[in-house]
Amino acid sequence: MQNASEAGDKLGNGTTDLSLERAPDIVEAMNALEPDKAAAMLRSLPAEKAIEVLDLPGLANTCEILAELPEETAIALLSGVSDDRAADIFKELSEPLRTTLLNGLNPETRTVISGLLAYPERSAGSIMTTEFVSVPSTWTIAEVLHHIRMVERTRETVYSIFVVDPTTKTLIQAVPLRRLISGDPHANVLTAAPARRPLMVSPEADRMEAARLISRYDVLAVAVVDGPGHLLGIVTVDDVIDAIVQESTEDAQKFGGMEAIDEPYLRISFVEMIRKRGGWLCALFLSEMLTATAMQSYQSELEKAIVLTLFIPLIMSSGGNSGSQATSLLIRSLALREVRLRDWWRVALRELPTGMTLGAILGVIGIVRITLWQTLGLFDYGPHWGLVAVTVGAALVGIVTFGSLSGSMLPFILKRLGFDPASASAPFVATLVDVTGLVIYFGVAAVILRGTLL
Repeated sequence: MQNASEAGDKLGNGTTDLSLERAPDIVEAMNALEPDKAAAMLRSLPAEKAIEVLDLPGLANTCEILAELPEETAIALLSGVSDDRAADIFKELSEPLRTTLLNGLNPETRTVISGLLAYPERSAGSIMTTEFVSVPSTWTIAEVLHHIRMVERTRETVYSIFVVDPTTKTLIQAVPLRRLISGDPHANVLTAAPARRPLMVSPEADRMEAARLISRYDVLAVAVVDGPGHLLGIVTVDDVIDAIVQESTEDAQKFGGMEAIDEPYLRISFVEMIRKRGGWLCALFLSEMLTATAMQSYQSELEKAIVLTLFIPLIMSSGGNSGSQATSLLIRSLALREVRLRDWWRVALRELPTGMTLGAILGVIGIVRITLWQTLGLFDYGPHWGLVAVTVGAALVGIVTFGSLSGSMLPFILKRLGFDPASASAPFVATLVDVTGLVIYFGVAAVILRGTLL
């Protein structure tokens, strides 16, 4: 596939009929352009194609592009995109452009979008679409299929048809299109419904709950209903994919020890980049100062046994690595609901022997390494090198065990306090284990080397 710059040059020079290009390819080309040029490209498209392009969440700088368009053009395009996508765009627009464009929409569209904007961020209601096919339970299959043909172009999906009570408007069933096509045209629509209750979530539920339902039951859409069961909208699989990608991106950035960024890397400003990364770096730097404090408290021991300093980087990195491993596993398990808060004690009982075993493996490797270097004459660790080797080995067992245990418990603690478990970043865990690791290391050394080097 051509790269973005090549695509932009080709499309921008008019050597290709833009109406024949696929919308994702046009989006890729527009993302390589400045907002004013991207707006000009959007205006050159046929109205239907321009709406299709604007409807894709991958379009960068959407707000800047809309700001470059004439007001009536922007309103016309926003009127044509799906309601959930329009709501996402309005969330990012700044005033006064947001109010101007929202007031320019027809009353029905404005009411729907305003309703979507009222739902909490990251809720199922915030990503649902109101453009779905619903039919009364009194219709026949033939009537439903005829209705689908009439409204198909104005609906985001027709693969799931939602059957509601004609009087109360409450959801009764969700019927796959495939079953309707193969059903008896003269039979009632409910005869094609599967023998199970439809999947439903409340609009205030976390959007990842909708994602879990779609993934678990392998469906294309989940209904969003209010308390009495009235059908408000649906969450489709493509909306779920976008939500999962966004959540995964934010978790990965947080786990790297920084605030999540909501713009492409090359688009984020220098000041914003410093703000997102500087705070965490300063916090981690201040935390690492505790390492220096811990080393200062063992200054006399270091003066007596300089050889111990050779293994400080080894000790600290091993504990940090084991803690980061455990944190990574538990953050993902909590996100997938493989474990819950009440399982913390089971995780602790599992990580304790795991950490001890891993620490023993590293300890043996450390002892063998010191022994080989001493016997081969590569380095002289002094007359008590055997005790030094045992000290390093024993310390590794304690530090790796502590790293595994603390790294696995930290996500539980954060989640219990109401924070995102992904905030338990690898650098944060490593810093915590570094400080504690030094205490364990010198504590073990004080026991084993007392009366010899110490």
